[in-house]
Amino acid sequence: EAHAVESGGDSVQAGGSLRLSCRASGFTFDGSDMVWYRQAPGNECELVARLSGDGSSYYTESAKGRFTISHDNAQNTVFLQMNNLQPDDTAWYYCRESKSAFCGGGYANGVYWGRGTQVIVSS
Repeated sequence: EAHAVESGGDSVQAGGSLRLSCRASGFTFDGSDMVWYRQAPGNECELVARLSGDGSSYYTESAKGRFTISHDNAQNTVFLQMNNLQPDDTAWYYCRESKSAFCGGGYANGVYWGRGTQVIVSS
């Protein structure tokens, strides 16, 4: 069964760093547009970063200069390095292919997408 699972979330102090991982099994990320979304309590699902198949990247304004999305083909894993974390970064974080744009766990386009990983940043 094709699935992807996020990990790496934790509770940190403001200014700290975390590296989120998203490992795929049963399919490959290679060549796909990969994205990280996040959803804070009471807020809508928000696109945080996108890594396109051509290697270009996009970041939401609040993530620019602090977050880096990357991909390791050998591990079939997508990463989100987050530095200088702030309380506003507190949310559940989800990795997806760009064609499966949603927060929360579930099936889309033949893949079971994980339930996310929680990041809590305290001031």
